Amino acid sequence: MEILWFLIAAGMVAAVVAPVVRRRGGGIRQVAPGSPDAADPDAYEFVRQEELDVRLPGPDQDLLDVLDVVQRTQDWRAAAQLLAGTAKEGEVRWQRVQAFAGAASLELQRKPGAGGAWLRAWRAESPKDAGGAQVHAEFLVQQAWRSSAAGTDDFRIILEEARSVCGEAALLAPGDPVPYIVELAVARGLGYPHERFDQLWAKVIDRAPDHMGAHLAALHYWCEKWHGSREEADRFATASAARAPRGSLLAALPLFAVYEHMEDLTLVRDFFSSAVVSKAMEGALFAVHAARPDDPMLAHVRHLLILFLVGGGRWSEAMHQLVQVDGYVGALPWTLDEDPAAQYAVYRALAVAGYEANGGNPATLPR
Repeated sequence: MEILWFLIAAGMVAAVVAPVVRRRGGGIRQVAPGSPDAADPDAYEFVRQEELDVRLPGPDQDLLDVLDVVQRTQDWRAAAQLLAGTAKEGEVRWQRVQAFAGAASLELQRKPGAGGAWLRAWRAESPKDAGGAQVHAEFLVQQAWRSSAAGTDDFRIILEEARSVCGEAALLAPGDPVPYIVELAVARGLGYPHERFDQLWAKVIDRAPDHMGAHLAALHYWCEKWHGSREEADRFATASAARAPRGSLLAALPLFAVYEHMEDLTLVRDFFSSAVVSKAMEGALFAVHAARPDDPMLAHVRHLLILFLVGGGRWSEAMHQLVQVDGYVGALPWTLDEDPAAQYAVYRALAVAGYEANGGNPATLPR
């Protein structure tokens, strides 16, 4: 836990990854909301940009209520109680662990040396609490990627500590896949050899074979920039989608693989209408249509679809996805931008403008 004390004390922060449009835009030009080239999203009762929630991809009122209590009182007990009552086998627990870790990390960024003290207290006062250990491990992972350049000594030291805490968390909750999912990000950062990664992945799928969040974490590892290759990443995504049971959002995994390599693929002429992208988009749209309405990963897929649908000029379909997720922007691709709400608002404005230019209006948009 020494690294946790150090991070709380030192307030290590850094800029997040470069904006999505500049880095992965695929030719999408930036249009500021309210400019002559963008129609007015307010007419569609969309949430104003300054009110968009950057913490979550979609609604989780229990989590939001607990986050409010924890951050207002700096008392960790409500967070521990919520995680203790959250099922191990589903996606929700993983998302809540990420949210608590992210909240502590952002507090630290805003108040160096003081922010996130409730997490430090949680670990000190209840060291055997499995939820606290999981949040601590994820916090360290997020701090490593945010505060240090990959490959530096600081980066590796923090991730080594995260790996140690993952081990503690796994012992505290043997059937819970979350500690191993957190370690997938450690494996990516530390460059686990493939054999070692496969052993870790086996522990994940033994506990949660259809876990979408785990598959997304594994996909990052297989990408070319993280010790794999585009071919390996595509093969992993395609195989996972093929094995997915009906109703599983794993059918959308190839679209995430395309997104991970957009910097390379956008050199292709007519990128958004290319066979690879079109096939991945149709798979994601099928997955969204077949998924349970309450699937906690559904919003993640919808958010990524918005980027591709807008890029492909499929305005009506983009608007349909926007209606389903508007109000929340805590998901890819927006979270890679310095201002996720602003980036989302750009694409929303483009979708509205394209929709209206092709005869659409608020009355014709199904909700």
